[in-house]
Amino acid sequence: MKPKSQRLVLVSAALAAVLVAVLLAMWGLRDRASYFYTPSEVATGKAPQYRPMRLGGMVDRGSVRHAGDGSVAFTVSDGNARTQVRFHGILPNLFREGSGMVAEGRLVGDEFRADTILAKHDERYMPPELGNLAAEHKAGKTLEK
Repeated sequence: MKPKSQRLVLVSAALAAVLVAVLLAMWGLRDRASYFYTPSEVATGKAPQYRPMRLGGMVDRGSVRHAGDGSVAFTVSDGNARTQVRFHGILPNLFREGSGMVAEGRLVGDEFRADTILAKHDERYMPPELGNLAAEHKAGKTLEK
């Protein structure tokens, strides 16, 4: 076999191996993918029922209700539509009414049943330790050690 045809066979075999590896990875992760949806997409029926997904939006003010069994129900909005969310567990410290959040779980009927809540902070977020320093600096106070 000529060197040129040997290289062609090796390159073809390498490409086939990479293609097989990519296809196996995609097949293995097909049920692990968690797609992101908004309340508007849930309202229009674009979000699948009973499939793992993420729901993102703003927590409506006055919508958070704590139940006696440790679950929390609240409404998430994207400005156009609202979706009811139910979560059983401990909420993150940054979770607040009027702030952004992402919930991981499944849509069951018109209700989103969350397994995980990820609270989002806005771009102005500052850790409490730095918040005090920034307030003092803004007030013109000099920090001495």
